[in-house]
Amino acid sequence: MSKIRLTDPVTDPVERLILAIGKRTLAPSEIQQQLHMKHRPTFRVNYLHPAQEQGLIEMTIPDKPTSRLQKYRLTQAGISLLATLEQRGN
Repeated sequence: MSKIRLTDPVTDPVERLILAIGKRTLAPSEIQQQLHMKHRPTFRVNYLHPAQEQGLIEMTIPDKPTSRLQKYRLTQAGISLLATLEQRGN
């Protein structure tokens, strides 16, 4: 099994986000609900944006980032991290 190498270490909020999304495609509001978070700015700054910057999640409609229909899914790197987290028992 290959190791995941990222430029930034994966933080606990990002790990929680990866586990919340899992193998599904979810809207930001659905991810927030899974994480039991209500404050949207905190969610975006601490969870969503870091995971995107690290290449762990991707938008389903990248040409329209503010679309009300926007959803997120794991990239291949995110899927690999999810497998590692699940093995670790998080």
